Amino acid sequence: MHLIFRTMLQLFTSGRRPALGIWDPGSIDLRVLLTDIDIAMHMNNGMYFSVFDLGRFDLMVRSGVWRTMRARGWSPVAAGETISFRKSLQLGRRYSIETRILGLDERAIYFEQRAVADGEIYARAVIATRLVSGAGPVSNEEIIAAFGAPPEELVLPEWVQEWRLNNTLPSTRRPAPHSW
Repeated sequence: MHLIFRTMLQLFTSGRRPALGIWDPGSIDLRVLLTDIDIAMHMNNGMYFSVFDLGRFDLMVRSGVWRTMRARGWSPVAAGETISFRKSLQLGRRYSIETRILGLDERAIYFEQRAVADGEIYARAVIATRLVSGAGPVSNEEIIAAFGAPPEELVLPEWVQEWRLNNTLPSTRRPAPHSW
């Protein structure tokens, strides 16, 4: 909820930026705000995923995908995320969120996102996302019919496939009991 106004602002401003294709990389410029930092006075590790959401929204809006999704009652959800940190973003620091689709498989669409300042990668994440509707997950066939096929050269890296297989939880239709 703490990013709802920032998200709404991003959706509004993205609609006024130049169009992109969904398979093209996108970029937004941000600044580390007081609400982004933790007691160490740098961006909180959890905030990276929140600002990465803004980058994905920007790409979806600028490519026209957002409007199509909303018209069909589809919503994007995160299915898995991993992140690596290299440097800290300090209060007031200008940086960009760089976003691209790595590829897709039968379970998810995979994004790579980077926090970049002065041409240097500060953090990098891979996010597995799904589109869902009231009837359940949206199939790849429906996604490709709505948004077009990915370019032939867009091949999901094997390490991403391995990460997904090693990181996944059972579906919601199967039990996932907790025990240490």
